[in-house]
This record gives sequence, C-alpha cells and structure tokens, in this order.
Amino acid sequence: MKIRAAITGINGYVPDDVMTNDDLAKIVDTNDEWISTRTGIKERRILKGEGLATSHMASEAVRGLLKKTNTDAKDVDLVICATVTPDFMFPSTANLVCTQVGIPTIGSFDILAACSGFLYALSIGSQFIEAGKYKKVIVIGADKMSSIIDYQDRTTCILFGDGAGAVMLEPTTEENGVMDFVLKSDGTGENHLYMKGGGSRYPSSHETVDNRWHYIRQEGQAVFKFAVTNMADVSAEIMERNNLTGEDVAWLVPHQANKRIIDATAKRMGIGDDKVMLNIQKYGNTTAATIPLCLHDYESQLKKGDNLVLAAFGGGFTWGSAYIKWAY
Repeated sequence: MKIRAAITGINGYVPDDVMTNDDLAKIVDTNDEWISTRTGIKERRILKGEGLATSHMASEAVRGLLKKTNTDAKDVDLVICATVTPDFMFPSTANLVCTQVGIPTIGSFDILAACSGFLYALSIGSQFIEAGKYKKVIVIGADKMSSIIDYQDRTTCILFGDGAGAVMLEPTTEENGVMDFVLKSDGTGENHLYMKGGGSRYPSSHETVDNRWHYIRQEGQAVFKFAVTNMADVSAEIMERNNLTGEDVAWLVPHQANKRIIDATAKRMGIGDDKVMLNIQKYGNTTAATIPLCLHDYESQLKKGDNLVLAAFGGGFTWGSAYIKWAY
C-alpha cells in the first residue's frame, strides 16, 4: 500500500506592526492607488524588536502548529525551513527554531529557493515520509524581508512584508496528501532578481555597504514577464500530468507576489477568482511564507479530499507547482 505525505496541520504567524501604503508614501515617492492597482497590496507586516529575526516568527508558527495538532515537541522527526533571510549564514534557522521550541536533537536544515522555497521544502519533506524514514516532519516557510529591503527604492520596498507559516507532514495510506510536484530553475535569472553583497562573490565590506549591495535588487519587467509565463505553465503542467480540469481543482494556492501574475495563472488553469486563495492585500510578498500563510488563512474553508494546486515563482529563477489532496 502506497504511503504518501499528508498535511495534517497548518499554522501561520505575522508580526503585529502594520505598514500601510500610506505609510510608505511618507518614505518614498509613491501612493496607495499606484501600489494597489499594480500589485494588489494594501498593507504588510513588519517585525520589529531588538534581536528578533526570522527564527522568532518561524518558532511562533511552529509552537502554534504543535498545539493545534496536539503534538509533543519530542515526537517531531525532522524540521526543514525555507528562507532567504536566515538569522545567520550559519547555524541554520531550522536549528535555532528547534532549540527555541524545545524540539530535541533531531535533523534540521534550511532550504534556499527564494519565493519557491516552501514548495521545494515541502517536496523534500514529503520524500522522507514516503520513504518510511520519518513519521512527523515540519516544513516552514519564513522570511523577514524587511531586513533586506532598501526603503529608498520605491520599486521593491512596496512589495515585501514579514511572516511565517508551518505545516505538519505525516504518513497516510488514504488517497490524499502530496500527490505530485514539479520543480524548475533557470540561473540566467541571476541579474534580474538578486542580492549582490554578503556572499562569497562579494563578501561584506565597506564597498558593498556603501554601494547598497545588501538589499534586494529587481528588474521588475523582466521578472514579471518570466513569472507570468512560467507560473502559469507549471500550474497547467501539474494539472495535465494528473488529468485535472479547472472544475476538478477546489483551490489554487499561488505565491503572493503580484495580483496580475496570480490572475494570469488562474486564467491559464481555467478556474475562477472564487477558487483562488488571496491574502496579498494584507501581507504583501512574504517570500517563502506566502503559500503556508494562505493555507492558514483559508484552513476553515478546506474540506477533506479537496484538490489543491500550489504554485510559486522566485529569484534564481526558481519555480514549481504541487498537487495536493487535502487530508482533513
């Protein structure tokens, strides 16, 4: 009997502090109408507080997840954290989360695949379950994007916010869980969406700081064009591989980067707006956290057996999709 990895619980966390479009208009030359019509974003959450980083939000998400699923921390077998804003280059944020939450000395590691990170991490976590190696795997998507945003750059600072989401993966022999996934990447996107400083090519120095290389840089038009095409294509591909029509899909769970990209993906899949999970207006682009935060926000509307298509696109370029049958 085939074992699959089923999502048996979901929890999200966002910081209390809200930054509205009007707040941003006081910092850079922009306005609420301009941001809303082009991105769909109205506000985003910002993590404030001395020493509070990605691990703080991820730990809050995991604590809530353990409580909701009535899981003892000592019973968790593996933790995977998708993030582009780790607390440190090393140790990994997943290591820190385990200690903060009280999960004992199990395996834990980070995945870096930008906005597609949660999908990548979910696919990896599901393989450990399917192989019979582990029984309880926690997959986290978490990013403190405000830590790498240049609030002098009006093209990027309007887009991003902070947040975290986590899911519990457990084995099932029922006809549900993670049914299929498609992962893709293309390194030619290097110069279109990146952070230049801080890595081994351009280590931190006075020059990298003075040049503002420790912030996100994005060529909006190039990224938008690539994302619209590929997020739609990969969503259509996962449907074709699994003989799904638009009518079969209960929900599209898209990465929350831009409302126009989401609309294009839904149109390609042949599904209406009523089947699209959307919270970009509240949180902006939280990178690896967008998909689990959507699942958290819409959890009460999900029914066992619902067909979900998850889709994401991010820097790298990375992109992918997953077909999940909801397990509870």
